Amino acid sequence: MPLRRETALKLRAGDLVELSGVVYTARDQAHKRLIKAIEAGETLPIALSDQTIYYAGPAPGRSDQIIGSIGPTTSSRMDAFTPRLLAAGVRALIGKGDRSQMVVNAIKENVAVYFITTGGAAAYLSQFIQRANIVAWPELGPEAIYKLDVKNFPAVVAIDSRGENIFNRNKKPYILESNE
Repeated sequence: MPLRRETALKLRAGDLVELSGVVYTARDQAHKRLIKAIEAGETLPIALSDQTIYYAGPAPGRSDQIIGSIGPTTSSRMDAFTPRLLAAGVRALIGKGDRSQMVVNAIKENVAVYFITTGGAAAYLSQFIQRANIVAWPELGPEAIYKLDVKNFPAVVAIDSRGENIFNRNKKPYILESNE
């Protein structure tokens, strides 16, 4: 990380990956501020080109920890903001759960990737964080933007740059049919 366009093109839905490099956290409030700044033509607190946004709000760590628990939040909460951030240069997203068709289209249009990681494993995921610093809006607490240096962070490609979506695979066996 940062994730280059060429790498995004090589990834396929279902690929298991280990992410290493810089990732930024951003949740609802940070997304609102980023979009407001983009729309106002203001300087952003972070460069978005080829960056990865992790939908997470870390818990404070103990004095001997780099960071506390840092699990993914439900990604669909950011769907309204995502197309604009992808158009501004964000290349990858990390969260949990499926995305709207609007986001899938924006991922394809911007040659981006959506990764998922395990929900409910926030303490486990914290061990893959090598460094963590607040880089924007500290007054937002856990919703501030953190710059994370990650090493071998486990994820799955959920939606690739072609729009292939693992959440759409094998649904038929689970769809109940009407007995009308």
